[in-house]
Amino acid sequence: MMRILASLAAALCAGSALAGGPVAAPGAGYGEGTSAPAPRAPAPLAPIAERRLEDEVIYFVLPDRFANGDSTNDKGGLKGGPLQHGFDPARRGFYHGGDLKGLTQRLDYIAGLGVSAIWFAPVFKNKPVQGRPGEESAGYHGYWVTDFTQIDPHFGTNGEFKAFVDAAHARGIKVYMDIITNHTADVIDYVEGEATGYAYRSKGEYPFSRRGGPDGVPINEGFAGDDDPDPANWARLTDPTYAYTPFVREAERNIKVPAWLNDITLYHNRGNSHWVGESSVYGDFVGLDDLATEHPRVVAGMIEIFGRWIEDYGIDGFRIDTAKHVNPAFWRAFVPAMLERARARGINHFHIFGEIAHEEPTATLTAQVMAESALPHALDMGFAKAAQLVASGKAPPRLMAEFLAQDAIYPGGPATALGLPTFLGNHDFGRFSMFVRELSGERDAARLLARVSLGHAMMFLLRGVPTVYYGDEQGFISDGNDQLAREDMFASKVAEYNDNDLIGSDATTAQDNFDPAHPLYRLIGTLAAARHANPALRRGLSTVRAFAESAPGILAVERHDPESGARVLVAFNTAEEPLSQAIEVSYRARGVKQLVGACPAALAAPGSIRLTLPAFGFAACILENDE
Repeated sequence: MMRILASLAAALCAGSALAGGPVAAPGAGYGEGTSAPAPRAPAPLAPIAERRLEDEVIYFVLPDRFANGDSTNDKGGLKGGPLQHGFDPARRGFYHGGDLKGLTQRLDYIAGLGVSAIWFAPVFKNKPVQGRPGEESAGYHGYWVTDFTQIDPHFGTNGEFKAFVDAAHARGIKVYMDIITNHTADVIDYVEGEATGYAYRSKGEYPFSRRGGPDGVPINEGFAGDDDPDPANWARLTDPTYAYTPFVREAERNIKVPAWLNDITLYHNRGNSHWVGESSVYGDFVGLDDLATEHPRVVAGMIEIFGRWIEDYGIDGFRIDTAKHVNPAFWRAFVPAMLERARARGINHFHIFGEIAHEEPTATLTAQVMAESALPHALDMGFAKAAQLVASGKAPPRLMAEFLAQDAIYPGGPATALGLPTFLGNHDFGRFSMFVRELSGERDAARLLARVSLGHAMMFLLRGVPTVYYGDEQGFISDGNDQLAREDMFASKVAEYNDNDLIGSDATTAQDNFDPAHPLYRLIGTLAAARHANPALRRGLSTVRAFAESAPGILAVERHDPESGARVLVAFNTAEEPLSQAIEVSYRARGVKQLVGACPAALAAPGSIRLTLPAFGFAACILENDE
């Protein structure tokens, strides 16, 4: 196994784009007797101010699971046991000790991947532990915020955050914060909650105007409904007991910062969402306190909170959590305000992308929410599912071709799709390697590595902004979603992580995993370098040129950047055997130059190129033209 992996690594680095030359594709490099060469330094990035949104390569990381640079903050300065401070490195749902100092110390490792932007899970101060007795877990993931102005003490200080931003910027790496406007930590409870199971209570059955339903006591006289944004209207909504009777325990009455967040009239207080219809926007997100984002006080407050992070720290973008669970009017106010704050700070390409969660290989929901909410970009959930199905061989390349054809429905059309962060797996759904293994039924280690490599090539060579989930470059393979997909990069004490057979090496998560010679680390670095070097891979619009219709086979897409005139043909073979095919290309093409993988020396004929790809192989061929 290790001899095969060494050969693959050598093939990836032979003539590497990091050194200015072409790159051999995985699939062409299997064999024995070759050792991996020493790692190479990445090519320098273009200056931050000169890079557009679509020029980036993003690395997404959970700080708690990455590197522990300061063990003195492991408990966040709190006393007691794990149920008080949240630190228990042997339990997957608790803090493990990673922090901003550790992330800063490992920036060179991240930069070695060719990464140009880091997005990390929220680092605001969280409620350390919440959950019913016996079901407790900790806020290590960052999504249970109590103080939006302060870094969680488990991760460090505001000063250490500033040091991280400065250190990233010094390397040409942008910093994207993960932000939450939909909810806060679970602080508000309901008198009737336990008896009702916190079931959602709708606006029709429990209108704002009556306590406990249409026949209840009149309250909030004169309130004209939550679609009237006039502050005078909202001033009449003073009684929050229309659906439930909310209350806050004395110990947590003033726990939220800024202080206005402690006002329970600024929350929906309608019980738990069941993810459908009205409850999707007005319901509590698994008990988390759901903010009334229709309220002008909430709109203004969130603009002030996150505007300050831009102004004070010079960050470069926001990933917006649970974006589809917020009313569209909120985003139509919030997004322009954030872009204005960024421009005032000299950040002219501030990247905003929302989470619009779904698990279908389609662009429909994402495009709909973006249009309704005027969100400039969103995480490309549809791409992730399409890549999982196609790279595993579960679906033919036709699926990806038809998915790419949907770029036309985004607001702004295919040009907007260039700025959508694409990904293969994440902290919520699970890791790409797990999906590939389950969908393909593949148990051969080398073939599984080849399929996983193929998926990464799709993410880097097709349109969108490739987003690497931390640990994927070290072959991490999850056992499931959520906590099971949030392994430690440093030596882990979690048994459910440490028994996994990682992809591409004999390592386990019981040891540090920062190996720059890992074949997936090398592959990602090579693909990132090729992308940085060629504008067609970053800014090129897509023309699907060929696809296998009903079985695994070839997918070919020509990418053309109208601004520079650059053209690249990218192709992928999802079949288990080598394939050769003549593929249409632009008649403007006059010659072929190798960029990644095996490309022919010349066109087969005007408007045609013949590609031969090994099993699970891929290539990117520069089309030299007369533009």
